Amino acid sequence: MTQRQVLGIVLAGGEGKRLAPLTADRAKPAVPFGGLYRLIDFALSNLVNANCLRVCVLTQYKSHSLDRHVTTTWRMSALLGNYVTPVPAQQRLGPQWFTGSADAIYQSLNLINDERPDYVVVVGADHVYRMDPQQIIDQHVADGAGVTVAGIPVPRQEATAFGVIGVGKDGRTIDAFLEKPADPPARPGSPGEALASMGNYVFSTDVLVDALRKDAADESSRHDIGGNLIPMLVREGCAQVYDFTANKVPGASPEDTAYWRDVGTLDSYYDAHMDLSSATPRFNLYNDRWPILTHVPSQPPAKFVHDSGDRVGRAIDSLVSNGVIVSGGLVRDSVLSPGVRVNSWATVERSIILDNTVVGRRALVRDAIIDKNVIVPERARVGVDKEHDRARGFVVSAGGITVVGKGQAVPA
Repeated sequence: MTQRQVLGIVLAGGEGKRLAPLTADRAKPAVPFGGLYRLIDFALSNLVNANCLRVCVLTQYKSHSLDRHVTTTWRMSALLGNYVTPVPAQQRLGPQWFTGSADAIYQSLNLINDERPDYVVVVGADHVYRMDPQQIIDQHVADGAGVTVAGIPVPRQEATAFGVIGVGKDGRTIDAFLEKPADPPARPGSPGEALASMGNYVFSTDVLVDALRKDAADESSRHDIGGNLIPMLVREGCAQVYDFTANKVPGASPEDTAYWRDVGTLDSYYDAHMDLSSATPRFNLYNDRWPILTHVPSQPPAKFVHDSGDRVGRAIDSLVSNGVIVSGGLVRDSVLSPGVRVNSWATVERSIILDNTVVGRRALVRDAIIDKNVIVPERARVGVDKEHDRARGFVVSAGGITVVGKGQAVPA
């Protein structure tokens, strides 16, 4: 049997404006997540765990930390011809940035021409999920599709925020692809649900290249995969859907089977973290049969000190990374990244604290996201009074989560 040649392309060039201030000086896929990880690690882990070992990461905005993370973390065997490599916007076709996701691939066609794959897997870089891409590739090959789009069932009232897939009578052929429709079509056999596109695609290479060239010649196009490329292939009758709920990942628990979150907003980013920390997490980072891979910093184990009266170092229903010291404080329902310190009588509740932040004595942090290198002074309050937080220059999300930017000063 001839081995399939597959090239992975990760779209990592988005600005991530809705995640500001977390994206003030980093690309959206480089935003830290889950204590140790970056958002891009989920997409890359899925590809690598599925033996897709030649991967190009297309970058654009504020890409320094993302490029550094990919090049220092995702080292593959050059002896076997495997690689994960960041590819910046090269302006090969003129002095212009990527104008859309399809244009990003079109401007990078040299990667496909050099590799000459049979199939191209295209995924986004800012979703939290586990998926075995080989299973969607298997369906794509078996059905002889030009493109196969991964879809996930969502309530119809929520589907207006996504690209929605309309499916024909066979339950697999896509007969419509609608960007954020006001009245999403129902999923076959489930009138209360719609099929939302996950932004993951498998293309037959010749179909992809032909579609990209047609799209590039269309001056009215926004050059977007979901908005332009997929509808074009739907009209040509070669687009099919893959049901993400059928994907079987080794080691997945019943609770986190078919889990997927688009963490494009501060509230969705926060909610995805809260899914990690319960005793039975909705997304389980502890699945060692399909690990989420990353670079783990060389820091000592987490430490909890003091046990005297009300000065007790403890963390409950929380993820605590290496290098953390909880010194006589209380951490509850939270995620602490490497190097965080929580000092005596301080309380951190329902919060995400990024690297090297210090929470001072008797301080209170609640319902908040605090970026790297922040000092919360003694007795300070963050996230308790939202109007006061806004007055101090902090961002407060639509869902009421206070966000302190990287290195931002917190008044005493």
